[in-house]
Amino acid sequence: MSRRNANLIKTPEQMVQARVAAQLAADVLTMIAPHVKPGVTTAYLDQLCNDYIVNVQQAIPANVGYGGFPATVCSSVNHVVCHGIPSAEQVLKDGDIINIDVAVIKDGWHGDTSRMYYVGEPSKPTRKLVETTYAAMWAGIRAVKPKATLGDVGFAIQTVAEKAGYSVVLDYCGHGIGMVYHEDPQVTHYGRPGQGMVLKPGMLFTIEPMINAGKAATKELSDGWTVETRDKSLSAQWEHMVHVTETGFEVLTLAPGETGAKSQIPNAVPAGVEISAE
Repeated sequence: MSRRNANLIKTPEQMVQARVAAQLAADVLTMIAPHVKPGVTTAYLDQLCNDYIVNVQQAIPANVGYGGFPATVCSSVNHVVCHGIPSAEQVLKDGDIINIDVAVIKDGWHGDTSRMYYVGEPSKPTRKLVETTYAAMWAGIRAVKPKATLGDVGFAIQTVAEKAGYSVVLDYCGHGIGMVYHEDPQVTHYGRPGQGMVLKPGMLFTIEPMINAGKAATKELSDGWTVETRDKSLSAQWEHMVHVTETGFEVLTLAPGETGAKSQIPNAVPAGVEISAE
């Protein structure tokens, strides 16, 4: 996906608009949660999201036509890392996991977020991957503060993932966001402490680690979008929009009741269900 340079520092007035767009995106993921269940197609979920964005939120689905992408959401199931295209032929089954990634435009501002959902009952290894990825994202978020670096953020994510025996995807990253969908800075999910761009109040970007149960290598399919793990291992991803404040961070895309605690991972049915620690 393309990006271009933009004003890295958002003003307080601009942040008001950014928060509106971000919360709309988060609301889409809450709305769709009870519909994620065995027997439904990813195309059906995509249509529900489109109808909600257009007719209820009166916003614009940012993904439709973006770089030629044909759908409202990216639906990445099991070993699909990112950019999965919803399909009427793809039927979800018990034990699957799916990442739904949505972006909306409201009054020219973009909101972008993604969440993992369990389809039915996941296996313990599957649940561990999803929970670890969530914890890794939050480790990166908690590293955000003025004078920290993007290397600090990536290192925090990488440490959690690799300690659990997983691999961090190197080929895709988070990004700055605002009136431009993908802009600077590029936010990698690996790094070294103290290296990379120094964070300043007013910066706004996504943190969206993709973590594989197997090796980090990925491949893009012939459709030009869908990215899979090369070894067909499971992959999980979570994404939040994060604002650098004067004292730390603000997460703009929280789900209802979400605090970052492991016991409050927002899940498929219902959203916000408590997940017991393993």
